[in-house]
Amino acid sequence: MGNCSSLALPTCQLQSNSLVSTIDEGTHDGIKTIPIQKACEFTTNSVLCVCIITWNMNGKMSVEDITKLVRTNRKFDLLVVGLQEAPKCDVSQVLQETMADTHILLGQKSMQSLQMLLFGSKSAAEYIREMKVDKHAVGGLGGMIGRKKGAVAMYINFSGIRMVFVSCHLAAHEHKVEKRNSEFQHISRSLFSKDGKPYAQSADITVWLGDLNYRLEGISSLPARKMIEENRQSKLRGKDQLLQEAEKGEVFNGYYEGTLSFKPTYKYDVGGSIYDTSHKIRVPSWTDRILFKVDHSSGLDAVLSSYESLDCVRSSDHKPVKAHLCLKVRSEDD
Repeated sequence: MGNCSSLALPTCQLQSNSLVSTIDEGTHDGIKTIPIQKACEFTTNSVLCVCIITWNMNGKMSVEDITKLVRTNRKFDLLVVGLQEAPKCDVSQVLQETMADTHILLGQKSMQSLQMLLFGSKSAAEYIREMKVDKHAVGGLGGMIGRKKGAVAMYINFSGIRMVFVSCHLAAHEHKVEKRNSEFQHISRSLFSKDGKPYAQSADITVWLGDLNYRLEGISSLPARKMIEENRQSKLRGKDQLLQEAEKGEVFNGYYEGTLSFKPTYKYDVGGSIYDTSHKIRVPSWTDRILFKVDHSSGLDAVLSSYESLDCVRSSDHKPVKAHLCLKVRSEDD
């Protein structure tokens, strides 16, 4: 492993005394936007490469689109897939069959239409020292149509690297910013909680993925679409509610995210790549996100080598978002 391969992973002696919490006290750094390093260039310093995918499936199953999520280029040690509004049919089985040549299913957790799947290279199971799963509901329509809001999560100690992955689906609609903030805080305090402390185990890296549902604010649909058509979507980042709320210190304080260089991932007409043509003509938004935070006392650094949407997937009104995160041991010069 390391350098995006499937070689033996060295045992890492990583120490951390602090709990990883999404709620920071004191300074507010907001979400730190970082550039993409196009390729994983690490060799001896590279520890683990993780591919992360989030997708709101809109309750529909397309075997063709599921296979597009992972394709044939699988140069990663672990794959984390978070699904929202997943259909009742067995998506995990389709993914297992698609990945069978290179990776195996290591763990999963579901809560109605929320699912998280963890895959690893065929030798990965021997490196798992501990794995825990959890879930937390925050309301929504729930059992009526099986689309509950909330989060499913997984804690894994993988050869001494302690990781927490949280896949969530937060409240919809542009005006429910405070509700989304509140749901984020509730989930943060509740997952793996013990005596009111979030994340009962220390974590070296925490990753949040999912349909966070934060929208663009202060621009109407047609001007936003025109900017996207002209490939000027970078001008829309300043209107993104998630970045705005993080800047205020309300959510994801101190987390990292890749540059939003891809087009907003919601809302599309199902079956194509045309934004919403219904009477609502919703404002396109980056509802689907992947963010991460590293406990630097662990001796690890994380490098983002890709952050993209998959426009070729067309069976949902959301586009999947995919990130490739490589961990390395920090050198004394860093």
